[in-house]
Order: sequence, then C-alpha cells, then structure tokens
Amino acid sequence: MQGEKGIGRFAILKLGRRVEIITKTQKDKFEYIVDYNFTKYDNDFLTENGKEKELFIDDLQVNVVRRAQQSIITKEVNIGTRKIKRPDHGTIIEISDLKGSWSLRKIEAVYSDIARLQSIFSFKNKKKKDFDVCIYKDNELINFEEKYLEKLSSLLDEQPVLKIEKGKFNDQKMEFTFNLNGVAQKISLSDPCVRGLLVFRNASKELEQHKLECGPFEFGFYIFDFSNQAPGRFKLNKADKDIIKKHRIYLYRDEIRVYPYGEPDDDWLKIDTYRGTISAGHFLSNDQVVGYVNITQAGNPSLKDKTNREGLIEEGNATADFIILLQTFLAYIRQKPYSRYRKDLENKKDQNIFRTEAVRNDIEKLKETIKDNSEASEILSKIEDEYIAEKKYLIRRAETTEELAGVGLSVETASHDIMAIMSKVLINIDSLIKDLVSGDKIDINQLLSNLQSIRGGMGFVESQLKDIQLLFTSSKQRRRNIKVIEVLEKVVKIYERFLKKESIEFVIKSSGSPLIAKTTDAVLLQLFLNLFDNSVYWLQQVNKSEKKIEVSLNGKAGQLFFSDNGPGIDKDDVPYIFEPFYSGKGEDGRGLGLYIARQLLERNEYSIELAELKSERILSGANFIINFFKDSD
Repeated sequence: MQGEKGIGRFAILKLGRRVEIITKTQKDKFEYIVDYNFTKYDNDFLTENGKEKELFIDDLQVNVVRRAQQSIITKEVNIGTRKIKRPDHGTIIEISDLKGSWSLRKIEAVYSDIARLQSIFSFKNKKKKDFDVCIYKDNELINFEEKYLEKLSSLLDEQPVLKIEKGKFNDQKMEFTFNLNGVAQKISLSDPCVRGLLVFRNASKELEQHKLECGPFEFGFYIFDFSNQAPGRFKLNKADKDIIKKHRIYLYRDEIRVYPYGEPDDDWLKIDTYRGTISAGHFLSNDQVVGYVNITQAGNPSLKDKTNREGLIEEGNATADFIILLQTFLAYIRQKPYSRYRKDLENKKDQNIFRTEAVRNDIEKLKETIKDNSEASEILSKIEDEYIAEKKYLIRRAETTEELAGVGLSVETASHDIMAIMSKVLINIDSLIKDLVSGDKIDINQLLSNLQSIRGGMGFVESQLKDIQLLFTSSKQRRRNIKVIEVLEKVVKIYERFLKKESIEFVIKSSGSPLIAKTTDAVLLQLFLNLFDNSVYWLQQVNKSEKKIEVSLNGKAGQLFFSDNGPGIDKDDVPYIFEPFYSGKGEDGRGLGLYIARQLLERNEYSIELAELKSERILSGANFIINFFKDSD
C-alpha cells in the first residue's frame, strides 16, 4: 500500500466539519459507514457547542456502522448525456457543513487538478480513461472547457523540435530504447557518449557498487525551442509558451499521477539546479521540456510514495538511481540531438548570409537606386569602402582570437604537469628551509640529494615552458620547413604521464622520406595537442585491456594518419566535429579543439579530414588524415 497514516482523511476535514464515508468491496455483502461528525466543534477544536473546552484526540468520536447494501448498489446513473451502469462496489465520500465559500473559479481549479490525476498524455494517445471527473452543482453537471488540453496536445504533435516517444529503460540490459522524431534509437549506459556525461560520471562509481534498484520504466519527452531564432515550424508565440510552462515532467504509477511531479514550480530532476551550478548550456531548461515517466507497482516496488503524497521516498538506492538515469538521458539529449539541431540552425543562417552576400547585394541595389544622386552615391561609396575595411579587420581579429583560444586549450594540458611538479618542488624547498633554521646538524649528502631533486623538477618545468612558448605566434615565428616528427615527439613528452596512467600504448610509424611541413611550431603543436587530448579522453571512457594510439607518417605522400582504438566518432556527430562549439564530450568539451586545428591548417593551405575509407583507417576508433601537400605543390 502506498498510504498508511490516514493523513488524507484528516485533510478532508479542512473542507467540512462532517465527513461520511460509505464503502463496499466487490466480494463483501455489506457496506460500511465511517462517520466523522465534528459539527459541534469550532474550526480549531477549542470549543464544543460554543463553549470552551480542553479537547484531546481521545475525546473525538468516530462512528462506524455495518449495514446491508443500501447506497452502493447496481444501478444506472447519468454522467452528462451518458448513461452508465454503476457496479455494486466502490466508495462514496460525502462532506457537509462546508468551511468557506466555493466560487466557480475555485471549483474549476479543483476540477483541473483532479482531472490531471490521470495522464494528460492519454488525451493525445486517444486512450480510454480509467475514470471520468465530473462536478455537479444542485444535480446539474458543470461543464468545463478542456481546450487547453486540446491545445497542449496540438503543441505536442506539431511544435517540438525533438519528439521522444515509446521510450523504455531496460534495467537488465542497462539501455534506453526510444523513437526520436519517429526513428528508432538505442543507447546503452556503457556507451562512451553516456559515460562521458558529467552527471553520469559523478554517479557512476556509486552505481557500479550495487545493482540498479529502481526497475524498468517507460517515458516520453517533447523538447521545444523557446529562442527567437527558432524556425517557422517550431516558433512559439507567448500563448504557446505559457501553456508549455504550466507542464513539466510528470510521473505516473499505474497511470495515476505521483504528486507534485509535473507542477510548474517543481524541479524533481534538479534540472534548473544543474543549469545554475554546472552550465546552463549543457542542460535543457524545465520550461522547454514536457514529458512523462511511467512506473508500476509491480515493476518498481522499491519506488515508494511518501505518505504525505509529496513525491518518492528517498531511502535506499532506488529513487537516487531512478533520478540519475533520467538526468543522464536528458543530458544526452541536450548534448547530442538538441545540440545538432542548434548547430544546423546556426549553419543554415550563416550560410544564407554568406551565400547570398546579403550586405554587398543590398549595397549594389542601393547604388542602382541612387545612381542619379551624385552626393548620395559618393556617401554610399565611402560606406562600402569602410565596410570592406572593417570586414577585413574583423576577420583578422577572429583569426587572432582563434589562435589565442587554441593556445589556451593547448596550455591547459601541459599546465597540469607543471603545477604537479611545482607543488613537489615547493614542498621540498619548505622542508629544507625548516631543517636549515632548526640549528641542527645538516646531512650534506641528503641536502645534495634534495637539491638535485629540486633541480630536476625545475628543469622539467623549464622544458615544458619552452615547448609552450612555441605556441605563441609572434614576428619571430615565421613559416619554415619543420620535421613533423620532432614536434610530435614534444607533444608525446607532454602526454607521457597521461599515457602511462591510462596504460595507453603509443606507436609512431614512418615510411618514405621524413614528413616536412612548411608552417610554424605553434600550428603543429596545437594540432597534435588537440588530437592527443581527444584520444586520451575517449580512451578513458572505455573499458579495454589494450588501449592504443598510433601515428603513421608518410613523407612521400605528405600525409599523417592519427588513430586510436577508442569508441570512435558517432556517425551522427560526423558532420559537426569540425564545427565551433560542438563537442561530443558533454560538459567537459568546449567544441573548439578540432575547429581551431582545421582553421590553422587551412591558413597554411593544409587540411585535416576524418578518415572514412576502410583503407585509410588504421585502428578501430577515431582516424584522422592530415595532408601537408598544398594544391600548388
């Protein structure tokens, strides 16, 4: 049983001073009457029949009577214009001596709330309801408009950018299956794209220590685009947004709603909390998601309602597991399908402006319009020159910004090692200072050993900083012929600790003459740092006994092949991997690494592509081809 403390019965007394409950089971021949008659007491139970009296629970009498069937009998009853047969079992609750007044607005609010006990999504699915909610006043049915539900159903059908339907989580296979915009999809909790999500990674160790206790469940989500940039078919007006905002993600047990989940101010999946504490861009907002999760008493016995009907009991692991799974799925939807939708939208807008050269075309049209006005034509000509100059300036600034962003991303990895060594050096120095000021006799051999350790640490820091210095482009760094393998070996040195820690084998293979690139150290360093960073990250997400990164250099062909045996690149991500701000790493990615690498190479007339032909792929994971031959060569 979900309830056991009788809180509901006492809550009824908030409505009236007398409550009569008549009930009969299907097999019983008798009906039972429970009569709470407290009409002689005031609202606060401080007086009896108008006189002050000290009352205790034991003083309150509740009458219980068993009688032959009288009220609950088989008969025909009217529900509006329908006639239905009432069975000879059920419950009647009659509340009288009401407290407060009942306006039509209040009654409508009660109707709306009770009607939502059943799934509001059954309206959309044309599913027959288990029960109807009807309110009568003086034996006349009060009809309430349900247009808002029809409108919601229409919005769910036509306006979402992503429709996730027929969703199921299989707790035995540990996988989600669902239809995304009508196309069948499947993702497993073991998939690297899931394991890499911060919300899952933070809980994965705890999840791995016990078997999932929540059980299987079904779900459906409808994701809307609230932005002003939404294309016409997905664009929402204020009225649409107001309807959507009234609904969140509902939870139903055996098709009956679990309160308060789904209320506008309830954040039971902590979506808004994560948006505020981790990153708003990595999570869908509550406003833009309407959805449902279905559980059952038989399939999810460990998910129990609180006796006060305020959500699920948070004891054991069941509720926590359940919430983490839903958070993970929604984070995946934001990081993958929704991110692709937004990226396509941005690309289409940018391409339209670039393809049509909108500004230049408008200037040409204006020239034609004012060609007979010499003064206006002169002003327009000046504006055109300034526009061209400003465009060139902004392109230069964008290139500089990209270079600096690339430096920042590249330095991040090396800085971890530098800070670790510096910390050890400082500890050694502090220890020496403490020994020297103590006045005790100093062991010269031990002192020399400590100083040599400090010298070694500082030597490592100097070496790392020299390599990092090469990242900064300056007038001193001019394009020159560089042996690619020399820069590659410097990057391997930077990643040496990571490779050892993750037991990743690294192999370099060369064929033909040495591979030469006419560029700067900075370009090659940023290229390899980003490729290594991606490979190491994804190899961390897989459980493999043998992890490997292999680089093959072909001087004759002017090509470098970079490959790993990680999970590879999701086919749905392939069109976006070189796009700015699109990352498959979830919250850990910035979506700039490969974009900047390609930009820098293209400025040198080189290229980087994903190896898609079987003959070009070396290992089973991600494979990239870097071409160091220019078209002019």
